[in-house]
Amino acid sequence: MGVESCIQKTLDGTTILDIEVQPGSSRQGIVGFNEWRGKLQVAVKADAQQGKANHAVCNVLGKIFSSTVSIVSGQTSRSKKVSITGLNSEEIISILEGFF
Repeated sequence: MGVESCIQKTLDGTTILDIEVQPGSSRQGIVGFNEWRGKLQVAVKADAQQGKANHAVCNVLGKIFSSTVSIVSGQTSRSKKVSITGLNSEEIISILEGFF
C-alpha cells in the first residue's frame, strides 16, 4: 500500500487527504507515511490546545502544496481528513513523492 492510499476524491472533485497529526513536535512538516493506517504523518510545533495545532496543520500543508487546506473532519483528534483546493490526486502524489 502506497502513499496514494491516503488520497480520496469526492464527487464534487475535492481532494481529501487522510493525515495523522503529531502536535508539540520539535519540527514541522510531513514526517512519514503510516502504511498500516494508510495515513500521512504531519508534525507541527504547536500544542493541541484551542485549535493551535489545527491551524498549524493547515499552514504547513498549505505551504507544501501551495494551496488552500482546510480540515474536513477530526477537529479534536490526531486523525484528520483535510481538503486541498486546486490540486488533483496526481499532482498531490507527485508532490508527496519528493518526501519519500
